[in-house]
Amino acid sequence: MKHFIYFLVFCLSLTSLAQNTSVFEKGNALYKNGKYNDAINAYNSVLKTKKHSAELYFNLGNSHYKLNHIAQSIYNYEKALALNPKDHTIKQNLAFANAMKVDHLEVLPEIGYSKYLNKLTSILKTDNWAILTVLFFALFVILLISYFFSLSTTTKRLLFSSSFSFLILSLLTLIFTYFKHNQETNINPAIIFAKETKVKIEPSFKSDELFILHEGTKVKVVNYEANWAKIKLSNGKKGWILKEDLKELGIF
Repeated sequence: MKHFIYFLVFCLSLTSLAQNTSVFEKGNALYKNGKYNDAINAYNSVLKTKKHSAELYFNLGNSHYKLNHIAQSIYNYEKALALNPKDHTIKQNLAFANAMKVDHLEVLPEIGYSKYLNKLTSILKTDNWAILTVLFFALFVILLISYFFSLSTTTKRLLFSSSFSFLILSLLTLIFTYFKHNQETNINPAIIFAKETKVKIEPSFKSDELFILHEGTKVKVVNYEANWAKIKLSNGKKGWILKEDLKELGIF
């Protein structure tokens, strides 16, 4: 009975995959025929099944771009880029979409050790750094055990120095894992979806207004308070906006 259930689940997953592929291809055909709204509906129906891919978000971004939907196109290009960060076409189209924005903010240059740490940790994702940490520590343990059982003095020296090296590597990758995890979880990237939103000093309608942001601007959400979100911009400025005015990217 258990094997039958597994087989049934497998068949259903194949059916779902085939349906999604069919709907995705339908969306592509609608896009080619200039029916961008219909293409968007087709792509969104695939997303509702929890199926994500860089190609799907990229095509969805293209459809919104054709309709001059600034925030939606940037949002979907950013999602596509998160899934395929080396794709030059996605980067190019994202640049085109960003050019339509009203707000063009300066990016503060990174200074100190964080600049180099950011570059180094960007090579891998958090999970990959964590796997390396476990691997290096396991090698440290194996070499250390081998050291105690070895009879040769030369071999013992080699094993001890090698095990110590892997211990240092495991500690370094542990630091990288922690740093990368904090980057991905503590500050969440988001896109402004409102046509314009007033940035306040405090999370209150009565608070003084700092400046105005427009749709498509990328921000980082520092934290939430009731219906307000505290944001940080690439130029270092901070403030509070209504939570409903933005949409978190939820990078995978």
